[in-house]
Amino acid sequence: MEIEIYSKDGKSTGKKAKLNDAVFAIEQPNDHAIWLDVKQHLANKRQGTAKTLEKSEVSGSSKKLHRQKGTGGSRKGSIKSPLFPGGARVFGPKPRDYHFKLNKKVKDLARRSALTYKAKDGAIKVLDSAAMSAPRTKEFAALLNAFSLGARKAVIVVPAKDENLLLSSRNVQRARVVVASELSTYDIMNANGLIIAKDAIAPLEATLTK
Repeated sequence: MEIEIYSKDGKSTGKKAKLNDAVFAIEQPNDHAIWLDVKQHLANKRQGTAKTLEKSEVSGSSKKLHRQKGTGGSRKGSIKSPLFPGGARVFGPKPRDYHFKLNKKVKDLARRSALTYKAKDGAIKVLDSAAMSAPRTKEFAALLNAFSLGARKAVIVVPAKDENLLLSSRNVQRARVVVASELSTYDIMNANGLIIAKDAIAPLEATLTK
């Protein structure tokens, strides 16, 4: 498939870029693969440090509150019971690792599926060049506004790490600069629009067609 190439001011350059159909227009996008990859991405970001006190860990006396029978009330064994304020929590969370592995082929299928959906929705724009000579937040914000993404979530895909571009985007909310080889399914699906630098198409396709 072919797609228009735009300049930084959002105007067409009159040129077109060729996108690999095996990456941007697959026949059967897999929703389940997308769900698995996004689930793994979010799970791997979790710290897993949540912890509550169990009955043996709560501070307090272990003395029986009153005799077992004859009081007319219920039986109470300890002030540390979960039934009392300040008591323990039943089956509370414990520190755990939420990470899980996902087959590389599934992850690649998920990214190709996500890119296919974005291409169908017209949410992918190809930029002639995203390079900046110096860090300029105002210039970066103007780039997003040119593509009507100023107040929306945007991902700019570049071929390699660009320090000036990264510094320019640092104070712009809802915008991320991602290297083509590190673009994730979550990045794609979470963005309202993708701006792909012309030079980033080849490494992105190479990553997803191995």
